[in-house]
Formats: sequence, C-alpha cells, structure tokens
Amino acid sequence: MSLLDEIKEAGLVGRGGAAYPSWKKWEAVKNAPGAKKYVVCNASEGELGLFKDLYILKHYPRQVFEGMKLAMDFLGTKEGYINFNKNYLDEVRNQVTFTVRQFANKGYNLHLFEEHPSYIGGEETALLEAIEGRRTQPRLKPPYPSDSGLFECPTLIHNVETLYNIALVAEEKYEQKRFYCLSENGKELGVFHYPDSWSVDQVLEEAKCKPPFDYFVQIGGSASGLVITKEQAKEQTMIGAGSIEAYPIDIDARTLLKRWFDFYAAESCGKCTPCRFGSYNLSHFAHDDRAIDWGAIMKIVEAMEATSFCALGRSVGVPVRSFRKNILNLED
Repeated sequence: MSLLDEIKEAGLVGRGGAAYPSWKKWEAVKNAPGAKKYVVCNASEGELGLFKDLYILKHYPRQVFEGMKLAMDFLGTKEGYINFNKNYLDEVRNQVTFTVRQFANKGYNLHLFEEHPSYIGGEETALLEAIEGRRTQPRLKPPYPSDSGLFECPTLIHNVETLYNIALVAEEKYEQKRFYCLSENGKELGVFHYPDSWSVDQVLEEAKCKPPFDYFVQIGGSASGLVITKEQAKEQTMIGAGSIEAYPIDIDARTLLKRWFDFYAAESCGKCTPCRFGSYNLSHFAHDDRAIDWGAIMKIVEAMEATSFCALGRSVGVPVRSFRKNILNLED
C-alpha cells in the first residue's frame, strides 16, 4: 500500500481547524502541472488558547520533520519552507537548525521563515504572501495553493500536528489521536494527547482538569471557538484546532466580549472593510460602560459573517452566537 493510501485509510485530516482530508491535498499538488513544487510547514498558531505547536516541536521534532520529508519525497521536490511563530522559534532554534543541517546534507533545501505571531498568518494564502515578502493578507481563491501557491508553484501546506501524524502513519504508529490544549480562564493548563473520538468532558476528566467551580467551555480556539455548557460537553467531540478553555458560569459577559473583540480588532489584516471596521466597532462596544447593546453587536456580526473576505471576519459569529444561545439563553 502506498503512503497516500495509508493516509487515506487512516482518515488523516488537517489539524489547523478546517479538518480537510490530507490525502486530497497530496493528490491535488501531485497532479498539478509544474516543474517546481514546495512543501510548507505552518507553525503560525496565532489564536488564543492554542499552544500545541510549540509542545510538539519541543517533544517530537523528529516526527514533524520526517513528515515534511515524506511529503517532499512524494511530490518529488527538495524545496521546503518552515514558517515559525517568531516566539516559538526562539525556544526551539537549536533543534530546528540542527535538523535543517541534516536535511541539507541529504540534498533537501529547507528555508526558515520567522513570522510575527498573527492569527491571519494561519490562513494558507496569507502565509504565502508573507513568505514572498508582502503583507500578511489572504489571496483571492481560486487558484488554490495546490495549483498556484508559493511563487506561483503548486504548494502543499500542512500544520505541525498533521506532519507529526503523517510520520506516525508511515511508521504504522498512528492511533487516531489528537493534541488538546487545555486552559482555564486564560491560564494554560497543558497539552494532552488523547483519542479524537473522546468527548470534551472525557478529555477534561482524563487530564484531571475539570474546574472546581461551575463552568462552561469554549472549544476549537479561544477566540473563534464554539461555546457550550458542561452538559453539552458530555456529547460534543473536539472541533477546530484543539483548544478547550473553561470559564466560570457567572463570568461577566463583557469580560468575554472584550477578550474576543479586542483579539479580532488586533488581528484583522485590514484587507476588507467589513472586518477592518467591524472588528474595531465590536471592540468599541465591548469597552462601552453602558449596558451591552446586543442588537448593535449582532448587526455588525451579521455583516461580518456575510461580507468579510476571509474566514477571520466570518468566524466572529461562532463564539458570540453560541455564547448567547447556550449560556445566556438568548435568541438572535
């Protein structure tokens, strides 16, 4: 059985949030015409509540780079880029540079790219723009990176966890697990590796991270993630990039809105008007000392969902709507 078939049989999907089947990416880049192709490792991870990339790079660097090598060999290329959250690279620079030298000795050309930590840097085409020396802003699709990516060449882009999993598949050690980042009210508790079929409640129980207070959780990411009750957590499996953050059930709604909306305002790349002005205005509403104007907030959220250029602006509705419905018992 070929590695592509093994990846398909394992049901491997991307762990950056979209859960796109990995084998489809491989097949698309393989079949795309082009004399030169690239493989890119995306270690941007700029969302609140996510810190698994650094954990994996510290503890399993060999598997990450082996996964990258396997992808390069499959595509018949020796060219690769490793995009690092700049803060991460400072902590793993020695391991990374040592591995890059090893690759160079075998004929592989790996380039290190240090990105200023950003949420939009996790978007594939925005990352490509940054590597090419332009502003970190998303491109219009199509064409997709598999057809015209880095320097207009077919490009395979994977995050750190996916590359780690590819190495495990090749070694016949993949066990249908994923990494979970656990936090409590903004405090990091740790990274855990458990079956991807487990409920959120099971993960918290096994990790011994159930809060000592009445709580609800946000899953996927701590800015764009879904907000659910602890009862719903007993049935809900993980979605998105793997974050679970617990909050006190009696938390002031304004505290959460400030956290979410300030993040979006800071991370908006400014490319499109709905997100640029929408995120700014949401942050302004969150800091207004008067009663929360949910009507005005939801109008902005709806406009961003409907008209934003990329997923950053469109995702703002996920936490707001689920928090209103599941925790505040409000209807849109």
